[in-house]
Amino acid sequence: MSEALSAGIDIGGTKAEVALVRGREVVAHQRFPTGGKTAEEIVGEAAATLRALLPAGAAPRAVGVGVAGRVEPGSGLVFQAPNLGWKSYPLGERLTAALRLPVSVLNDVQAATYAEGVYGAGRGASSVVALFIGTGIGSGILEGGSLLRGCSGSAGEWGHSVVDYRGALCTCGNRGCLETLAAGWGIARLAREAVTADPVAGEALLARVGGEVEHITTRAVGEAATAGDPLALGVFETAAEALGAGLASIVNALDPCRIVLGGGVMEGYPTLLKTADERMRARLAASVAVIPPLMPAELGRFSGVIGAAEWASANTP
Repeated sequence: MSEALSAGIDIGGTKAEVALVRGREVVAHQRFPTGGKTAEEIVGEAAATLRALLPAGAAPRAVGVGVAGRVEPGSGLVFQAPNLGWKSYPLGERLTAALRLPVSVLNDVQAATYAEGVYGAGRGASSVVALFIGTGIGSGILEGGSLLRGCSGSAGEWGHSVVDYRGALCTCGNRGCLETLAAGWGIARLAREAVTADPVAGEALLARVGGEVEHITTRAVGEAATAGDPLALGVFETAAEALGAGLASIVNALDPCRIVLGGGVMEGYPTLLKTADERMRARLAASVAVIPPLMPAELGRFSGVIGAAEWASANTP
């Protein structure tokens, strides 16, 4: 763990966060929108924002970048970043040239996983799996203090593990992925289908969205469930069942010491963690020696920049 000043950049489909980081402390930060901008425009703005944040004459020990996409280990080449419209974009090379500093690039959720493992809910555990459940489900694996990235850099895509092989069509083109039942878009889909099938049972939820089924969002479902609406509670029960099945598979495959759950869906309906924990435990084989605790993520919106900065610092000679 480094206490020197490092820089972290977290690039997503709608916004980017640039920060100066010392350990788990964010010393300074600035956001800017990314929607509708080219890759070169985003790189230029990220570099300019970082320079503006730096004290006069100062330079970060390392610059780490987390990006919402698949990243080639070592090169910083972004194979694909659908929300940004990037394919085979040399992000590491471009940012290195713009900043005149070495830049390390990894997937944004892997960066957040690293942060939670080093400074957050996973600290002190030798093996950590983190899932961040928002619109989709991103995840990462930390083993012995190092990120497990796999052959192409995309290890840990638990959101697209199949929990129902005859299930709904996923955004990835497969059927029955965990995302179809437990991600934000999957929860909204389940609720819309339930209301369409039984409009009377869905009256309370419909009232929250102006009476239009297509306006049902994950946030609305979470608010309705918190208020005790039976239909919304049933939707989250389905999501928890699927999440529990997915988590049981993770435990059987990886035997982690701890599992960290974060993201907007978890924050919007915190009870989901407890229910998913119960469903996971019910599914685990009797041969599992240690059932890992499920822990809520601790670092919030800054986990990406903290993780990217810390990971770059740890991997910079």
